[in-house]
Amino acid sequence: MKNPRNWFLFGLILQALSSLGQDTAYNQPFRPQYHFSPRINWTNDPNGLVYYDGEYHLFYQYNPKGIRWGHMTWGHAVSPDLFHWNELPPAIAEDEKGMIFSGSCVVDAKNTSGFGKNGQIPMVAIYTNHRETNQSQHLAYSLDRGRAWTKYENNPVIDVQKKDFRDPNVFWHEPSKRWVMTVVLPTEKKAVFYRSANLKQWEKTGEFASADSPGNIWECPALLEMPVAGSKRTKWLLLMSIGAGTPAGGSGMQYYIGDFDGKSFRSDFKQGDVRFVDYGKDYYAAITFNNTPRKISLGWLNNWQYANDIPTNPFRGAMTLPRDLKIVQSKNGYELRQEAAREIRPLTSDSFQWRGLDTKELNRSIDSNRIKGDAYVLTLEAELPGQTATGDLGVKVRKGAGEETIVGYNVARQEVYVDRTHSGQTGFKKEFSGRFSAPLKREDSPNGRIKMQIFVDRSSVEVFVNDGQVALTNLIFPKPASQGFEFFGDGFRAVTIRNIESVWP
Repeated sequence: MKNPRNWFLFGLILQALSSLGQDTAYNQPFRPQYHFSPRINWTNDPNGLVYYDGEYHLFYQYNPKGIRWGHMTWGHAVSPDLFHWNELPPAIAEDEKGMIFSGSCVVDAKNTSGFGKNGQIPMVAIYTNHRETNQSQHLAYSLDRGRAWTKYENNPVIDVQKKDFRDPNVFWHEPSKRWVMTVVLPTEKKAVFYRSANLKQWEKTGEFASADSPGNIWECPALLEMPVAGSKRTKWLLLMSIGAGTPAGGSGMQYYIGDFDGKSFRSDFKQGDVRFVDYGKDYYAAITFNNTPRKISLGWLNNWQYANDIPTNPFRGAMTLPRDLKIVQSKNGYELRQEAAREIRPLTSDSFQWRGLDTKELNRSIDSNRIKGDAYVLTLEAELPGQTATGDLGVKVRKGAGEETIVGYNVARQEVYVDRTHSGQTGFKKEFSGRFSAPLKREDSPNGRIKMQIFVDRSSVEVFVNDGQVALTNLIFPKPASQGFEFFGDGFRAVTIRNIESVWP
């Protein structure tokens, strides 16, 4: 239902927190400076990502009553550029019918739903209504660019009488002139496809399952058509979040590439060919923005093994960097590539550049120029040693008294890794500490070289290798004073460090 008092009540909450001495600024020691996080309270999955009328909309799972999971409501923020976010009052609130779980949002430009009035184009949210014994799919709509929302009076639009049936992802399929929904039966590890002409009446058209998925559950699907780089072909990408069984342990994501005919999806991958979206510990529930020509994803920067316990306050939870996605064809078949969205470039500025051959000289240059920081992107390029060589090369970031996060390449194992064993606070949950790696064979690295882009924020490290061939995303919680660098190994050819300005006022 519409709630015009939302703005007023949201302001009162913030005023009350300030009067109690609660720090509601965006400058706490672990507050991300260029990743989205809510001013206060708990957040998890991004929801309803959509671009409309000059604004990127980020809805997200939000607890308006506390810093741990519960009372799921759709939080809401808007941005002109994917980085400078304006947090708005919560959009769709929990009520007596249940909590508001994950879903998607579309711009119904043709008013197929009939929700539009007087020429106004409706934004329509499709979400899971959660009760303890049942999950069903509901609609809400907005006629004022997402500020006020009305729940559809004839909800639910799909109810299969199951306890676990959630996370609808909806898009317009032009060839069939229908809306398509991908929704999951989590415990059955099954994606179910529906189609509709009006978003209200839905017809089931197909299912997809994969027996070799390592996850214990499937969640938060996203299905999208993408061009294959360098060709006129397109393929379909299916993103899937899994609750366990990832290389780093705990929750994470895998993907499939194949074909979709408007009714069902068929994967090109052979049995046992499992592809992971990210090899770090903290990348989950990523979906893509609707109504954009580019394919841009956004995920939750956390892991269900310890999400309720990370040492942040007065907020808990943040979003990853937005990523530009593309599909390439290699000797290994079709593969996903991911890089930080190009909108981050105007936020960066040169701090340090080096070219040479001597690692000791590189470290001396870092020290003599007093290079340090807690929000930057570090790019390094290096020659990989021969196949008979051993040892590692890489860099230690957020280095201080007894603290460091190591990003490196191990030649013998042929893997990229992030080691956060001594990254700062790690003892709040035993699953947090560790070394997390991704396979990268020497012959798969172009011209025998490796390129790493390492995005460091106050509480995270996101690594993209060889223009998105591999990604590793991890939280860290170092002391504010731990801002040093140290390079190790041989083969470095170029290093650039670019500061990234804070997106908060």
